[in-house]
Amino acid sequence: MLDGLVLSIDAMGGDSAPDIVIQGIEYFLKHEGKNRHARFLIHGDEEALKPLLAKAPLTQKRSEIHHTESVISMDAKPSVAMRRGKGTSMWNAIESVKTGEAKVAVSAGNTGALMAMSKLLLRMKAGVSRPAIAARWPHQQGFGVVLDVGANLGCDANQLREFAVLGEAYYRTLYKKEKPSIGLLNVGTEDLKGNATIQAAHDSLSCSELGLNYIGFVEGNDISMGDVDVIVTDGFTGNIALKTAEGTARLIGKFIKEALQDNLWSRMASILNLPALGRMKKRMDPRMGNGGVFLGLNGIVIKSHGGTDAVGFASALSVALEMADSHFLEEIENTLSALHDEDDNVEIHLP
Repeated sequence: MLDGLVLSIDAMGGDSAPDIVIQGIEYFLKHEGKNRHARFLIHGDEEALKPLLAKAPLTQKRSEIHHTESVISMDAKPSVAMRRGKGTSMWNAIESVKTGEAKVAVSAGNTGALMAMSKLLLRMKAGVSRPAIAARWPHQQGFGVVLDVGANLGCDANQLREFAVLGEAYYRTLYKKEKPSIGLLNVGTEDLKGNATIQAAHDSLSCSELGLNYIGFVEGNDISMGDVDVIVTDGFTGNIALKTAEGTARLIGKFIKEALQDNLWSRMASILNLPALGRMKKRMDPRMGNGGVFLGLNGIVIKSHGGTDAVGFASALSVALEMADSHFLEEIENTLSALHDEDDNVEIHLP
């Protein structure tokens, strides 16, 4: 039994698992986590994991393997995953949070399966109808939070309001800001813009007595500017925005690299500006924002991109450690209780 702050890892989830998972833990421990007291409960095929741990001494020293040969495939439907899920590396990683063996579960596996299993094992918090995936989003001042980015393709006004409450608590936990600002993603900032669902959510948040710092509608270009801390939207829109931003960052990085290697003078200039270019590259790197949190559960589950590398998985572990070391689950209880009380008195109707 591991002591201290334990993270539960689905070692078999992801496009390049388990190699990238173990490499990601090792990278994390060499850099961000070297002075933290995290331990890792690793779920997966022991025969496949032991050679990888032999090449990762820091991880081997801080880890314990829980053997399982069963794995949920990346293309499995959630219904199929649920029928075959018990005893898989993903199931066991989540169950370790339920039993209290670990504080947070991390997986780069099948998103739909991870969500379904998390809901079944950990259950929803009272006052939350659906969980949301919250993603960190780089902007001029650091990071913002966008939710939902894929868990719920369609949402009603009440769910968007729940997301605002969950996102606000998550931002406070991660960035220690007492009153983060909240915006509702829309096609324009004017009061008459948007569909009926967006309008109803806006009216509810504007009249709410929850004490949220709600500033109203925001547009897509506001996500990266840093003027709003938490941006609320449905999972369909949020996921498209996230994938578009990641693709744009990679494209810009490629353009810059090509320009700097275009001729001798460009290459000389790039050598002189290596420190500045390195800082810019890090800020633009989509891997630095990897690690979406399933909010609204009675436990914490982190979803890493399935196709990430060791650096990206290490970023997801950073989020996991911050959440594990926080009082997020306790802090959210009071706000959700107030939201539930408000729901008893006010019912949202679409115009």
